[in-house]
Amino acid sequence: MKSTSSNVWWFLKLVTLFAAGAAFAQSAGSAKALATVDLTGYWVSLVTEDWYSRMKGPEKGDVDGIPATPRAIDAANAWDPAKDESQGDTCKAYGAAAILRVPTRLHITWQGGNTLKIETDAGKQTRLFRFGSAANVPPGERTLQGFSVSEWYQPREFGVPSPAGTLKVVTTNLKGGYLRGNGVPYGEKATVTEYFNRTEETYGNTYLIVTTIVEDPDYLFGPFVTSSHFRKLPDNGNGWEPSPCESGVTPP
Repeated sequence: MKSTSSNVWWFLKLVTLFAAGAAFAQSAGSAKALATVDLTGYWVSLVTEDWYSRMKGPEKGDVDGIPATPRAIDAANAWDPAKDESQGDTCKAYGAAAILRVPTRLHITWQGGNTLKIETDAGKQTRLFRFGSAANVPPGERTLQGFSVSEWYQPREFGVPSPAGTLKVVTTNLKGGYLRGNGVPYGEKATVTEYFNRTEETYGNTYLIVTTIVEDPDYLFGPFVTSSHFRKLPDNGNGWEPSPCESGVTPP
């Protein structure tokens, strides 16, 4: 529960920061040209919190740290991984609300000037973050990765602009999925809001910190906030090994 309290603190801090921040107008040029931070390249997960549930996989019915409603708890207790496999639903724990919690590598590239693409080697998932005109299209059928609308932010704290920008992404139009690999659900009404921050640290390392806020009126009685960390890798793609989704376990 300690990590959950920390996540709530970060959530409140983000609300304060971004309430004072300003979104960049996308009409002045492509999102790629206006990018306030470079997120492209290869990244690898650093499991810095919730190690057991992310690396070993939580037990069936374990909702510790998740503001799960009674309906969600009942669904988690009734979860059957064999049923998921028989119905072709082995990727339900790899949807937009949970994919960055799965230990994985990311490959981030631009697909044109107004769409940022994120590929994961775990589960072979692809997310498209649309900016400006690219977001002004019908979202289509519901999918695990949903429809993501994005914008650059220049947050301010105490009236002073941050030296680095932030990417804000709001994802809707989701198919129902799992918040964890043990069947804790989120539904089609869920909204996933994410903030991507790149940080330069000592010893030449570069990190990506992604704060994810999942809100779901059916399965959550409050926001579920997590902070996922990634380290920048060389651009040669060494270690990039796409693997299919697995049901009932958190992939290594």
